[in-house]
Amino acid sequence: MTRSTPDACPGVLRLHQAADGPLARIRVPGGRLTPAQVQALADAARDLGNGNLELTSRGNIQLRQVRDASELAGRLEVAGLLPSDTHERVRNIVASPLSGRVGGWADVHGLADDLDVGLRADPRLAALPGRVLFTLDDGRGDVSTLRGDIGVQAVAADTFALLLAGTDTGLRVTAGEAVEVMLDAARGFLDLRGSGEAGQWRLHEIPGGAERVVEALDRSPASSPLELGATHDIPIGWLDQDDGLVSLGAAVPLGTLPARTAEFLAAIDHPVFVTPWRSVVITDLAEGPAETVVRVLAPMGLIFDAHSPWLRVSACAGRPGCAKSRTDVRADAAAAIESQRVLGMALDPPPAGDDSSTTADGSRSDTPSTTAETVAAEDVRVLGRQHWSGCDRRCGRPTGPVTDVVATAHGYRIEAP
Repeated sequence: MTRSTPDACPGVLRLHQAADGPLARIRVPGGRLTPAQVQALADAARDLGNGNLELTSRGNIQLRQVRDASELAGRLEVAGLLPSDTHERVRNIVASPLSGRVGGWADVHGLADDLDVGLRADPRLAALPGRVLFTLDDGRGDVSTLRGDIGVQAVAADTFALLLAGTDTGLRVTAGEAVEVMLDAARGFLDLRGSGEAGQWRLHEIPGGAERVVEALDRSPASSPLELGATHDIPIGWLDQDDGLVSLGAAVPLGTLPARTAEFLAAIDHPVFVTPWRSVVITDLAEGPAETVVRVLAPMGLIFDAHSPWLRVSACAGRPGCAKSRTDVRADAAAAIESQRVLGMALDPPPAGDDSSTTADGSRSDTPSTTAETVAAEDVRVLGRQHWSGCDRRCGRPTGPVTDVVATAHGYRIEAP
């Protein structure tokens, strides 16, 4: 696949002009935020945006209706969230949120930091499309389900499988080699993609792309490829750490986190990880404070119940954020949840898609449309995992088995997987 237009993926320095105003996307490599950074984001959302933080399907954060782009960039730079003007859009790095705390073969958060530094140190890698995704999986198989462009998954304490275009290449590297091999793979992708702004945005769009990158790396496969899972458990609720402390996983309904709630997260004064499943993980808590956090934040809307119907539903931006949307799909999806029309636990949970699909910027799902009867919003009743879309582009649709609830001119069309 060769694109006819340049990658328009937004960042902090290049905003997306959404229907409801300018939208900024802030990269959070590895998902880790300090309490001070959470507070800075909450302040920016309240002072410069619409009062909410949007959690994306790559563990990044968006602000909508940005009123002063220059002021936002300055604040984020002070907070350490904009360390590079040239590479800010290419820092799409997702790491297993519980790594180093709960299970897993290896702690990959250090690799996330090193990969971010390596990306920013190479001027050529600033040319990567803003949709290229790096994944660092500690062996539990969570972020590998995202089918990133370039990734590693631990298979032993110091052995990682190299993943390209969402599949295992059979190549194995040590922890000490992992970052440089991933950077070399990124350079190989650029070589295949060629010069110019248009062209392929993702490695899987290049015919034989993964195999050709492996050839460029000049390494021989050492193992049979792993069969990567299609689903995994989202870290929600009370999570006992290996060191005796506690992490708390909390889902954010439809990924919208009010600035006031974010301020409470910052006040806990512990590291927070943003996940690609539109949730947060609050780490390193003693049992007493953890119980207090749940009592305070649950009434504010954070979901600590792994069986909540909110975990089964995702949605595109919808109106008023997207001019192409036929309706306010988020309001309709929320009404379906609150009136108990989201049914059962089937198909929970699939891996997430990519950030670009949350901005109504023209990206499209590969899922074909099928003919189905339409129903009014108040009559939609769907079993299991589902994605609500304001039009046939299905922006933000997760990969994996999911029922599509697509707005039409005459109601919603429901398409089973």
